[in-house]
Amino acid sequence: MRVVAGSVKGIPLKAVPGNSTRPTTDKVKESIFNMIGPFFDGGVALDLFAGSGGLGIEALSRGIDHVIFTDKDRRAVETIQSNLEKTRLTDQAEVFRADAERAVKAIKKNGVQARLLFLDPPYHLKKSYDLMDKAGELEIVTKDAIIVCEHDKEVELPDRTKYFERYKKELYGSTIISIYRYQGEEGERID
Repeated sequence: MRVVAGSVKGIPLKAVPGNSTRPTTDKVKESIFNMIGPFFDGGVALDLFAGSGGLGIEALSRGIDHVIFTDKDRRAVETIQSNLEKTRLTDQAEVFRADAERAVKAIKKNGVQARLLFLDPPYHLKKSYDLMDKAGELEIVTKDAIIVCEHDKEVELPDRTKYFERYKKELYGSTIISIYRYQGEEGERID
C-alpha cells in the first residue's frame, strides 16, 4: 500500500495490524480518484471508518487542504498517525478515535463543511451507509459534495437517497465503489 499520486506520491503506508480493517488496494484507490477528479483545489475531506487513513492521505496528496480522520479502533488511530508522520501531512489532519455517528455530530458542532466524504465501514455494518444522509441533514457537507462509498457487492446501495444521487458505480472483484453527489432534499433542485 502506497500513496498513488500527488505531493507525497510513492510513500509506502502501513496497514492496521490484525484483521479488523480491510485496506483499499492501490488499484481501487487510483480508480476512485480517477472517478472523482484526480486532483483538488483545496477543501476539507472526512474519512469515516478511516482504517489506515489511505484514502484521506491520498486526498491530501492530491490537493485537499485538510482531512478529519475517524476510527473507533485504537490500532487504526495509531496507524493513521504513523502514516501522517511518514508523509509529513500531520499539520493538515485531525485524527479522532470515535464512533462514526458520534464523530458526525461533533463535526457539526465544530461548523466544518466537507467537499469530500469517504464512507468505508466494515461491510457487515450496512446501516453505516445511512451516515451519508445524516451528513446531508446536518449540513456538514458542501452543496457540491462528493461521497465515496466502498461496499461489498452483496450490499445494494440505492441510486438515490434523501440528499444524494449515485452517478458512478464500479465493481472491483468483490468490492463496489459507489460515487454520490449532493442533490438537496428529494424534490429540491440544486443547480
